[in-house]
Amino acid sequence: MMLDDLGPRICIMGPSNSGKSTLADAISRARGLRTVHLDQLSHLPHTNWTSRSPEEFRALHDAEILGLSWVIEGNYSRLLPQRLERASGFILLDAPTTVSLYRYVRRCWIRRDRQGALEGGSDSVKWAMICHLLGTTRVNRERYKRMFRDISLPKVQLASSEALDEFYRVNGLTRNTAGNP
Repeated sequence: MMLDDLGPRICIMGPSNSGKSTLADAISRARGLRTVHLDQLSHLPHTNWTSRSPEEFRALHDAEILGLSWVIEGNYSRLLPQRLERASGFILLDAPTTVSLYRYVRRCWIRRDRQGALEGGSDSVKWAMICHLLGTTRVNRERYKRMFRDISLPKVQLASSEALDEFYRVNGLTRNTAGNP
């Protein structure tokens, strides 16, 4: 499946630190789509990842999906039904847990200028996030695979770092050197 087959409203989901933000940014630059990072909608800027109220997050989310063209990255499965109603295509990333852990530590300690970062916030290594990557991600990975099978939109699953690299290559996408490579 080529990027053009996914249309002008693309959802990207996958485990934490799998490359969703970087891919969304690359697609946005290549296709002129608005990038929406759900973590930025779900959390208050200039905080240490303090969540907005569920109602405020839902209102921001629902306003974004009304747009004519966008690429939205993030999971937040409780809001997925309305997102999929508006989406024209879907991408599922599935980076190995070891890759996600490496990217998490790198973004906290080395790459602080990443796409999808919380404005005015700072990433730091947190035990809760490590536990999430080691435990919850495994359960979510299986749930995402089942969900992927049921989605009737044009879709692509990128189940390895090599598959993601190939998707970048065949679609003429480039990673922004100011963020994650």
